Amino acid sequence: MSDTGLSPFRQTLRRILGNTSVRVGGFVALLIIFMGIFAPHLGTRDPGAISPKNRYKEPGYIATVRDYNTGQKVPVVYHMGSDTLGRDVYSRVVYGARTSLVVGVSVASIAILLGMFIGLVAGYFRLADGIIMRIMDGMMAIPSILLAIAVVSVFGAGLLSVIVAIVAAEVPRVVRLVRSVVLSIREEPYVEAAITAGTPTPTLLMRHVLPNTVAPLIVQGTFIVASAIIIEAILSFLGIGIPPEIPTWGNIMAEGREAFQLHPYIILYPGAVLALTVLSVNILGDGLRDTMDPRFEKRV
Repeated sequence: MSDTGLSPFRQTLRRILGNTSVRVGGFVALLIIFMGIFAPHLGTRDPGAISPKNRYKEPGYIATVRDYNTGQKVPVVYHMGSDTLGRDVYSRVVYGARTSLVVGVSVASIAILLGMFIGLVAGYFRLADGIIMRIMDGMMAIPSILLAIAVVSVFGAGLLSVIVAIVAAEVPRVVRLVRSVVLSIREEPYVEAAITAGTPTPTLLMRHVLPNTVAPLIVQGTFIVASAIIIEAILSFLGIGIPPEIPTWGNIMAEGREAFQLHPYIILYPGAVLALTVLSVNILGDGLRDTMDPRFEKRV
């Protein structure tokens, strides 16, 4: 069917949904989101429930436990086995999706908002450009994980500290992206005409410059989500991220590393879900880039 007669928005939406990478990556990402939202209904047990007699049970083991509400003994299947404290690995992996999604989406949203504002200022005002970009270059000279570790060391472990730490590592990349777009847009004839007509700077930025940054920021946001999920898992694995009582894929793997040779499933299951999540988000980002950025558009 031809796109003739469709609005630009519908044409773009149709092109995005027609991309295989977007469909595949988006479908898997939606499954992970569904798992995080409905974790209380998908999990078989409380992720923090301890059962010493059921520690290190293999995947598929059926145990009899006492229901906290009725007091009766009921069978429970450990689909992914149990850890050193007898906690259900499956339930912890399911609930861990919530933490990873909260961190990923929060970091992407905050980093894009801050980076967009700073990038607009740096790209449009030449005087501020030199100062801002030297600061951003200095922050980018430090590897993301080291910068995140430094921030967490200052503010202490916790969900908010992890988000702040990862945002600090991601903002410079957003600033550079927005700045590059603004530098090219600023030289366009319609922008120069608006300046000549006396258009106020805030109006000029919001009406003519900012809309051109939306598409690349959407693409960049997907990659930030994937990066944030990985960094959070690394911090939790090192024991300086999310506290152990909050299930995350990183601290689940950290708790299972001592028994990895005898009970590898404690690390393999959360690791596989983590890898699948990051892969799906990256595939989704690649598809969005191919359809929304003309420089990468695939022509058939």
